[in-house]
Order: sequence, then C-alpha cells, then structure tokens
Amino acid sequence: MKLSDLNAPAGSAKKCKRVGRGTGSGHGTTATYGNKGQRARSGGTRGKGYEGGQMPLARRIPKRGFHNPFRLEYALVKVSDLSTFKDKEKVEIKDFIERGIVKKLKDGVKLLSDGKIDFPVHVTVHKASKRAIEKIRAQGGDVEVLS
Repeated sequence: MKLSDLNAPAGSAKKCKRVGRGTGSGHGTTATYGNKGQRARSGGTRGKGYEGGQMPLARRIPKRGFHNPFRLEYALVKVSDLSTFKDKEKVEIKDFIERGIVKKLKDGVKLLSDGKIDFPVHVTVHKASKRAIEKIRAQGGDVEVLS
C-alpha cells in the first residue's frame, strides 16, 4: 500500500460552501446574507450589551460612590507570619510566595504589625506600616521598602 492509494471514507470530505460567486452558484447576489437590513450591511453587527434601542442594563442599574481606577491593592503579610523564616536572615518577596504566605502578588506586598516577633530578620517588601518597622527594628532586624 502506498500513500497515493489512500482515500478518505465516502461522505467525510465535504466541499465548502462558496458564497458570492454569481447567481448561477445558488449562493450569489446576497451571498446568504438575506435581503437588506442591518445584518446584510458591511460592519452591521451590534455592540456588546446592545438591547435593540432599549436602555442597556449597564446604564439602567443605579451606581453609587467612586471607583478609583488607580487604586493599588497589596498582598498583606503580618509580622507573625515571619515566624516561618527563623532559619533565614534575609526575607524577600519571592520567599513569601514560595512558602505560601502570599498566594497572589497583586500590586505588591505590604507588611502589617499584627503579631509578635522574637528574632532579628531583614525584610524586603513594597510597603510596611510604621508599627511593623518598629517591631522588627526593636529585635535588631531591618525593613527595606521598595519604591
């Protein structure tokens, strides 16, 4: 048997419908778009959320307050979470992710003062509260805040 002897099973290979190739083809003139109307025109699709001229749902429902598009959301780490790093002198952002303390990085990591610490450690984070910095420096450690 050779490759040239192989044939597709009967009925599996179907010719594609070629539209807009003249009236004799059976799919000419309107090219299966029907007669006139929005859908027959070039670019005649409705936008997402369009409800046929009715006021769209996104505009009907009430809106309250202010949404700041520039707001930064930080992944929070407590001082008590640093107890898992007793064996390390220096703790960086990748260490929080590796140990599972930070699941999703978001816009950075912020260190909060919840909990106690009883060993010196050098921590690198994007933001830190004043009390958290005081607690770590009181134990002989240091906090490096990235810009």
